[in-house]
Amino acid sequence: MSQLKLGVLISGGGSNFQSIVDHIEDGSLPAEVAVVISNEPEAGGLNRAKKHGIDALVVNHRDYPSREAFEEKLIEILKSYNVELVVLAGFMRLLSPKLIETFPHRIMNIHPALLPSFPGTHVWQDQLDHGVKFAGCTVHFVDPGMDTGPIIIQAVVPVLDDDDADTLAQRILKQEHRTYPMAIKLFAQGRLEIEGRRVKIRPAEHEQDQSCLTNPLVDF
Repeated sequence: MSQLKLGVLISGGGSNFQSIVDHIEDGSLPAEVAVVISNEPEAGGLNRAKKHGIDALVVNHRDYPSREAFEEKLIEILKSYNVELVVLAGFMRLLSPKLIETFPHRIMNIHPALLPSFPGTHVWQDQLDHGVKFAGCTVHFVDPGMDTGPIIIQAVVPVLDDDDADTLAQRILKQEHRTYPMAIKLFAQGRLEIEGRRVKIRPAEHEQDQSCLTNPLVDF
């Protein structure tokens, strides 16, 4: 059976990208990373890709006169690698409708908060400042808004009294490394069905107990 071809877009260190690769290499995620593209020439994730023998390309957005021109190049590359699912892993650029329409319901992102609360950036401190008792992460399909697309999977972590932005971010990141590969796995298995704003998960042959703080169950 052919593996789902991923195109991963990054801007930084690429720890979520590394988690995806790790799950692919241990056989728990039926996919392959066809190409990694960074808009930042010094992104650490480029070296991670090269260590795993994955094509790693730089498309610097500063070299293009407009967002549309920049994304036309991204589209050209992604199509040339026959990418079936585009994965944003710390990609710090808003996408235009053109790219989203080229890959409808085939672009995923992960956000370090429980959407629709706390969209945007610097959300760890925002959550602490708001006094929430639970934080977490959300994997969602990308639409033209900022962190507004249909939600695939969420994980919840407690906010501790002595947390600062860094400690909360690290606790959330551990769940990001579990939930993102799981969402991609569900997509690869053809188990995701979008109805309006809801993403429904078709059951697996042997559904497990869901008495945990993830929805759907993370079975890694």
